[in-house]
Amino acid sequence: MAENIEGAAPMRLASGVDGVDDILGGGLTPRRMYLIEGAPGAGKTTLALQFLLKGAELGEAGLYVTLSETKAELIAVAASHGWPADRFTIIELLSDEGLDPRYEQTVLHPAEIELGETVRDVINKVDELKPARLVFDSLSELRLLSQNPLRYRRQILALKRYFATRACTVLLLDDNTSEPGDVQLHSIAHGVISLDNLVHDYGGERRRLRIAKMRGIKFREGYHDMTLGTGGIRVYPRLVAAEHHNEYSTQALSTGTQGLDALLGGGLVPGTNALMIGPSGVGKTTTVVSCLLAALERGAPCVYYLFDETLTTLLLRCANLGMDLKPHIESGLLKLRQIDPAEISPGEFTSDVRERVEQGHAKYVAIDSLNAFLQAMPGERYLLLQMHELLAYLNQRGIITMLVLGQHGIIGEIQSDIDISYLSDVVLLFRYFERQGEVLTAVTALKSRANAHERSIRQFRLGTTGLDVGEALRDFEGILSGLPSYRGDAAMLVSADSDTNSTTQ
Repeated sequence: MAENIEGAAPMRLASGVDGVDDILGGGLTPRRMYLIEGAPGAGKTTLALQFLLKGAELGEAGLYVTLSETKAELIAVAASHGWPADRFTIIELLSDEGLDPRYEQTVLHPAEIELGETVRDVINKVDELKPARLVFDSLSELRLLSQNPLRYRRQILALKRYFATRACTVLLLDDNTSEPGDVQLHSIAHGVISLDNLVHDYGGERRRLRIAKMRGIKFREGYHDMTLGTGGIRVYPRLVAAEHHNEYSTQALSTGTQGLDALLGGGLVPGTNALMIGPSGVGKTTTVVSCLLAALERGAPCVYYLFDETLTTLLLRCANLGMDLKPHIESGLLKLRQIDPAEISPGEFTSDVRERVEQGHAKYVAIDSLNAFLQAMPGERYLLLQMHELLAYLNQRGIITMLVLGQHGIIGEIQSDIDISYLSDVVLLFRYFERQGEVLTAVTALKSRANAHERSIRQFRLGTTGLDVGEALRDFEGILSGLPSYRGDAAMLVSADSDTNSTTQ
C-alpha cells in the first residue's frame, strides 16, 4: 500500500462490514491498531473474519492469531457463513505447553527480552507472511496470563510497537471481562468499536454497534443497529436527514378521488407526509391504497409496508373494492413488504426504506400502521425521534409518505396511544357518525402545510368501485362527536336501504 503524502486526505481501508465504512466516512485508517470490544456472542469473531476476507478479496495477506478458539472452530464458523477459511492464515498462539506456568513470559518486545516460545512462533509467522491485516483474538486470555494490570499494559504497548513496524492493520478482540470502568485499552488503541446485544422480554436479540473512538476521522456518533446472520454482520448507519437533500417538483398530485383532492386543496404534494387517523374499520387503509393506485396508474413506483395484516388479506380486500393491485405487483411498480415488528429493529426498517427510495426509486411510501410499528417495540427508546428523522429524510427526497394511525373507540370519545400529528404535514381525520339507525363515515382535513385545504367535513363511503367522497355535510352539527343533529335537506351518498356494510379499514 502506498504511503500517504503529507497534507493529503488519509487513505482508508475497507472494513468488509456493510455499513461500517459509511459510518467512518470511508473506512479505517491503515496500519493502525484497533480494539473490537463486546460481550460473548456480540459478533466480534464474525466481524474479524469479514475484515480478513475483505483483505483477501483485495489481494492483501491476512493472519488470524487465536488464543481462545481453536483453528477447527474458526474454520467451522467461517463455513457456517459460506466463507472459505483458506483465504487467510490461522495460527493458535497457545498450545498445551504454552498454558504451563513454566513457559510463562512477561513482556513481548523482541528488542528488550527473550520471547516465550509461543510468542516467538507468532513473530516468526508475521515476519514470514508479512500480513497487511492481522486479528488478535482475544485479549482476555492475555489479560489472565499477565497476572497484573501493569504487565498487561506493557504487553499491549509492546505488541503495538512491534506491529507498527510491520505495516499491518491490527484488530484486537476483547470480550469485556476486565474490571468495570477499565478503559486503558481505549487510550492505547487508535480506534475502538463497541458491539452490544440487547435482550427484550419478547422477540429476538437486538444488536447495535458504536464507534467509541477513532483518531483522525470524523465519524457518525451514537448507536447503529446491526444484524448478525448467515452471511455475516450488516450495520445500518443511523439516519441523518440533513445529509440527503434532493431537488424535486412541488406540484400537487391527484389522489385519484375528486372529492378528496378538493378536500386537500388539489391533492398530495411531493415532499410531504399525510397522516390518516381514525378508528378501526373506518377506511384509512383503503384511502391509502386508492392514492397508491392513482400513482401507480401514472407510472410512479410505490412501496407499502404492512405491519397489521397479511398480504393475502390486503389483496383480497382491495380486489373486492375494485382496486386490483396484482398487475402492479407483477410489473414491479408496487412493492408490498409485510413486516414483523418483533424481528426487526428501527435501524433495519429505516435502511430498508432508504434502499427502496434510493435504489428502487419509489415516489410513494406507505406505512400501515404506526400503532404496530411503535407499540410492538416497547424496548426501543426514542422511536418517535427516529420516526421524525425518517419522515424528514423522505420529505427532503421529494417522497409522498402516507401514514396510518388507528384510534381507540368507535363513536364518542376516541383516543390515541401516541400523538404524531405534529410530525405530519397533512392530517386526514376519519369519523363514524350515526344517521337514522345507520353508521356512516365522514372525513375532514385538519391540517395541510402545503395547500390551502378545505375546512369542511365530507361524507366518505367505501363500495365495490373503491372510495367516494361526497359534498360537505353543511346541514349536520356534531359529526365529529359521532352523534350529530340534522338541520337541513342535503342529499346523502347512501340511503336507508343501501348496502353500507363495508369492512375495510
